[in-house]
Amino acid sequence: MSEVLPFDPLTTLAHLTRGPRAGRLVHARTLPAREGRTVEWPSWVAPEVTAALHGEGITSLWEHQSRVAELARSGRHVVVATGTASGKSLGYLLPVLTALCEGVGSVTGRGATALYLAPTKALGADQAARLHTLAVPGVRTAALDGDTPPEERRWVRQHAHYVLTNPDLLHHTLLPGHERWRGFLRALRYVVVDECHVYRGVFGAHVSAVLRRLLRVAARYGASPTVILASATVAEPEVLASTLVGQPVEAVTQDASPRRETVVALWEPPEAEDGTRRGTVAETASLLADLVEVGVQTVAFARSRPGVETVASRAREDLGSRGCPQGSLVAAYRGGYLPEERRELERALRERRLMGLAATTALELGIDIAGLDAVVMAGWPGTRASFWQQAGRAGRRGSPSLAVLVAADDPLDAYLLAHPELIFDAPVEACVLDPENPYVLGPHLAAAAAELPLTRDDVRWFGAGVPALAEQLVAGGVLRRRPTGWFWAREDRPSDHVQLRDAGQAVQIVDVRSGRVLGTVDEERALTTVHVGAVYVHQGQAHVVTHLDLEAGVAMVVVGDPGWSTRARTESTFTITETESATAWGAAHLCTGRVEVTTRVTGFQRLLPSGEVLGQHPLDLPERCLVTQAVWWTLPEEELALAGVGEDAVPGALHAAEHASIGMLPLLATCDRWDVGGVSTPLHPDTGLPTVMVYDGHAGGAGFSRRGFREAVTWLAATRDLVEACDCEAGCPRCVQSPKCGSGNDPLAKAGAVAVLSHLLSERSVSVPTG
Repeated sequence: MSEVLPFDPLTTLAHLTRGPRAGRLVHARTLPAREGRTVEWPSWVAPEVTAALHGEGITSLWEHQSRVAELARSGRHVVVATGTASGKSLGYLLPVLTALCEGVGSVTGRGATALYLAPTKALGADQAARLHTLAVPGVRTAALDGDTPPEERRWVRQHAHYVLTNPDLLHHTLLPGHERWRGFLRALRYVVVDECHVYRGVFGAHVSAVLRRLLRVAARYGASPTVILASATVAEPEVLASTLVGQPVEAVTQDASPRRETVVALWEPPEAEDGTRRGTVAETASLLADLVEVGVQTVAFARSRPGVETVASRAREDLGSRGCPQGSLVAAYRGGYLPEERRELERALRERRLMGLAATTALELGIDIAGLDAVVMAGWPGTRASFWQQAGRAGRRGSPSLAVLVAADDPLDAYLLAHPELIFDAPVEACVLDPENPYVLGPHLAAAAAELPLTRDDVRWFGAGVPALAEQLVAGGVLRRRPTGWFWAREDRPSDHVQLRDAGQAVQIVDVRSGRVLGTVDEERALTTVHVGAVYVHQGQAHVVTHLDLEAGVAMVVVGDPGWSTRARTESTFTITETESATAWGAAHLCTGRVEVTTRVTGFQRLLPSGEVLGQHPLDLPERCLVTQAVWWTLPEEELALAGVGEDAVPGALHAAEHASIGMLPLLATCDRWDVGGVSTPLHPDTGLPTVMVYDGHAGGAGFSRRGFREAVTWLAATRDLVEACDCEAGCPRCVQSPKCGSGNDPLAKAGAVAVLSHLLSERSVSVPTG
């Protein structure tokens, strides 16, 4: 075993790049250390809170913490958007805990209450643990989620001062039952919305509607709570926060916390003799093993759940092959694990019983895992905001840190390696959400009407579209119009028909022999990952799916490694239902509007570790229909011929252009390629022309394709340049191949894609609005 090196990021990077690995480091940059700026302790903080925090060694504040606390104390909505580990939570805890302490002496014992909302249970549990450690006298804190038993819920309603929950429970339980919560809501002083940058796209629109419903119901009981939002660094945080709550919000963005230097490295996996590149997952696993071997505690982020399992198992195998006992110190962490399993992994990481962890973005949020030395990212995480959030998971105890991005075989990764300034020197993206998306707002207006009758005054909360949407709900028999407003007209509960996360029914994955529940997967993912015959990996152990019952929400698996993996194949068709805007580029047309995408999993492939396909097997699974927003462009066949693309080459050229366009859209929009989909066809019945479409992968749309329409020249030019500059001959994952292609990346024509995109851009002329 190698000698354990004292951690220093530059020394560690030199260790990683020794010997034949030297050429894999494409770019490195050291982000300098930063001194902290402190201010004195506020005089208004309750003595109990001061004593508790001083007992933890916190006796002064960073400037941004003080600014947040003062704004919130004065009753102004505020969002703090500073770096990872900058102490955002202390900024809101001071006014919140002080208000709760001041309210303890009231007649009811609850002169003030507060709500804390987290996007994940893990983050809520982390906050609960911190408050338990502080143990502020008189303040009763309670976590409330879907697993809280009824008797505990009664106690929380009647006695808790500070309730830690999530938007889902607010939507399904608290708001529909607000009369039982009237004592809590009447005293509601603060609402904390943590990690609010997560609330983008359709999920963000749902959460915005829930927050507005909360403020509306609180007003019914005479409360006007102050909202405090915390975010990772995003562009225009005040716009994001104001959009979420529907009211003006002041932003605090100047990070005054200290930070040791961070070394950021861009890394390219090696090329084999046959011209293919080593897989990102394999390269990440090797780096993770190297770092763990020399005592560097590391988290490796992977894009997918199977990727996480593979990184962890390969790192363990790598260490085992070297005779290193540290292999037992490496584990996987991802969504789908049972809560108790994830909490134990978090504890083991904090206590350094785990030295290496392969994780999905489930660990990207602000869970306290202080003390990490290094982060390795298996592929670009989708956005600059997410990249810096992941990089910031290391170096959280005043130590220097190392962050390594291992480029994936992906168009955007290849482009960023060639243009590192787009990572280091460009601003982070703005979060995109549309709170007036009628597919989202309509059902929430129905839920709001069931809570309190809707009136025209509710435009204050939900925007000018309230009357028109309410009338549509009347026409559909959902609401009933009366002189005093719109009332819920059905016997069931409207909140039961709206899922904030668009995940569908959860499918439990059960071991046939033991009956043990291994984890869960949402219904949509179940169709591609736990269909009959699929290989499912849990903590490095392979299982084969023997039965899938979507109605019962169960997938049965047996332990066993067959020696291959599986990949689902899908077919998609799309129908254009409304063209909202169109621009003529000569003979070409660029459009955006509403589409209906129908997708069906038709079968799966069995693949050897080498990638060789052993066989293909049909599946009979239900179709899924998605009504969403899209951007598409058309070129007549004669224009394709002028571009040098013959009739036989058109399908492959359009397909390759579609893949590359999907891969490059995250350069402009706050998404990654898994948030969007695409379809291409030589002849579409709705356009009568060869058509390429990129659509938002969320019901109702998420704003990504609209951004593509607005920035089409930049987007498509970067796509063309990327494909043209790639040094492969016929197309590869770095330019036109897609990891999620339902037809197995066939057919593809790289040269045809360059020709088509070049011709499309040459056709650009004066915009002619038609819709």
